[in-house]
Amino acid sequence: MKEKIHPNYHTIKVEMTDGSQFETKSTWGAEGDVLKLEIDPKSHSAWTGGKQKLMDKGRISKFNKKFKNFRSDNKN
Repeated sequence: MKEKIHPNYHTIKVEMTDGSQFETKSTWGAEGDVLKLEIDPKSHSAWTGGKQKLMDKGRISKFNKKFKNFRSDNKN
């Protein structure tokens, strides 16, 4: 293996949005640093099953309008 090409792997603390912390190994930061999360599985709707909002603002309809005649009957 080549020397000095791998990042430093060390222990850090991860702080969840509710203030709870846990220790893990990471290449982020320096030994003993605290990584504060802005979202986490306890609060984000992707994990909690909250209702998803579609943030389209017309992009899909604009795409469909632009390429409506660009369809192929060939399924291969």
